[in-house]
Amino acid sequence: MEKEHVKCLIIGGGPAGYTAAIYASRSGLSPVLYEGLQPGGQLTTTTDVENYPGFENGIDGQTLMSTMKAQAVRLGADIRTGMVSEADLSVRPFIVTVDGERQIEADALIIATGANAKYLGLPSEEKFKGMGVSACATCDGFFYRKKTVAVVGGGDTACEEATYLASICSKVYMIVRRDVLRASEAMQDRVRNTPNIEILWNCNTQEVLGDVSGVTGVRLVRKDGSVFDIPVDGFFLAIGHHPNSELFSRWVNVNPEGYIMTDGVSSRTNVDGVFAAGDVQDPHYRQAITAAASGCRAALDAEKFLISQNKI
Repeated sequence: MEKEHVKCLIIGGGPAGYTAAIYASRSGLSPVLYEGLQPGGQLTTTTDVENYPGFENGIDGQTLMSTMKAQAVRLGADIRTGMVSEADLSVRPFIVTVDGERQIEADALIIATGANAKYLGLPSEEKFKGMGVSACATCDGFFYRKKTVAVVGGGDTACEEATYLASICSKVYMIVRRDVLRASEAMQDRVRNTPNIEILWNCNTQEVLGDVSGVTGVRLVRKDGSVFDIPVDGFFLAIGHHPNSELFSRWVNVNPEGYIMTDGVSSRTNVDGVFAAGDVQDPHYRQAITAAASGCRAALDAEKFLISQNKI
C-alpha cells in the first residue's frame, strides 16, 4: 500500500472543505483534500443559488462549487478524487486510508464530509430533484413565492419549513403519515395558527407528478387505501438529515443524531488535531455560507494546532 505524509488533510469537497483548503493553503499548510463521492457536495444538486453573498443575480450551484475548487487549487491546495475507506485517529500522525489502496498520515485532520438529506426513495422524487423537489426550504423556497407547495414530515423541522414557506407561498400542504405531529407543542401551535397551511393526515406520498417543466403535483395514498392528487409547484422533504460521520465516530464525540460535536464556536473535536466543519457538525443551519464559515474556522484552528506542535 502506498504511504504519504501530509501536514493537513481535508476530507470532503463541499463549501466547508474547499474553504478550509483555501485558508490552509494561504497559511502554508500544503493541504491535501479528498473530495469523496460527491465533489462539490449537496450544492451541486441545486440550480440557482440566490442567497450566497457576492452574486447579485445568483449563481448556479455547480458553478459556485467549481469556482471555489479552482480558487483553492490556484492557492496551492492538492485536491484529489478519492473516497476515505478507513481511519485511525488513535495514533499520531492520524492514519487515513483512501480507496483501500493509499495510506495518508496526517498531522492535522479536517472532517468536512457533510450530511445527506433523507429522501423517500421514490423514482419520481429522484427524477424531479432540482426541478421542484428540494430538501431545503431556506435554499429554494424563494423560487415558489406566491405558489403552492407541499412539505413532507411531522417533526419540528417540517413545521419550521412549513411556516417559513407559508410566509412566502400562497398555500402549503403538510403531508403527515400519522394522525399527530411529532413536533413540540410550540411548533404545532405555529402551524395551527398559520391559515395557509393545510395538514393532510394519515397520508404517504406515492408519486411526485410533473412534466418537462418540473413538479406539477403529488399523488398521495391515505391509510384507508384511497388515492388522490394535489396540485403543487414545489415538493419539500423535511424528514431529517444523515451526517456522514460513521468512519470517525469511534474516536470523535457525536450527538444522538450522529453530528460531530465541537468545542463551542470552534471546530475542535475531543481529539486534539481533529477538526470538523460544515454540515457534518451542524444540525441547525445547513447553509452553504455557514459551511464555508466553519471551513475557515477549521483551517485557522488547524494552523494554530500545528504551530503548537512545532509542525510548521
